[in-house]
Amino acid sequence: MEESEDVPKDFIKLKSEKLCVDEVSELVVSPCCGAVSLFIGTTRNNFEGKKVIHLEYEAYIPMAETEIKKICRDVRQKWPSVKHIAVHHRLGVVPITEASVIIAVSSPHRAESLEAVMYCINTLKASVPIWKKEIYEDEYSWKENKECFWANSEK
Repeated sequence: MEESEDVPKDFIKLKSEKLCVDEVSELVVSPCCGAVSLFIGTTRNNFEGKKVIHLEYEAYIPMAETEIKKICRDVRQKWPSVKHIAVHHRLGVVPITEASVIIAVSSPHRAESLEAVMYCINTLKASVPIWKKEIYEDEYSWKENKECFWANSEK
């Protein structure tokens, strides 16, 4: 593939099927980039001493996709050398150890892709309308990301 054919792309997907790290990573590989950075958020089996059985995610998909596109635009402004960005988020039930979110970014050098991945996950958690329900052995709890801008507003 010639570099001129390798135009920057954003790959955004919200889906109920299991996420694949290899698939997401391969989306952002580019012959002109020496770095692919990944963040994989997985379901852990505990929260504050409670045993977590699984997580469930819900989203208003059109709004979530719009917000993720904004994040990608922001990344490109902050780190112009970033080539490709992939953000895949799972919806529905996510069992223990499986990925809820995978973010991949490619760039010519590692600093930009690492910084961009961190920015992506932090901003996603703060602004994208995706809601998480933690299912415990004998109860459940809807979780609000502490980073969400609406979580800190006057109620």
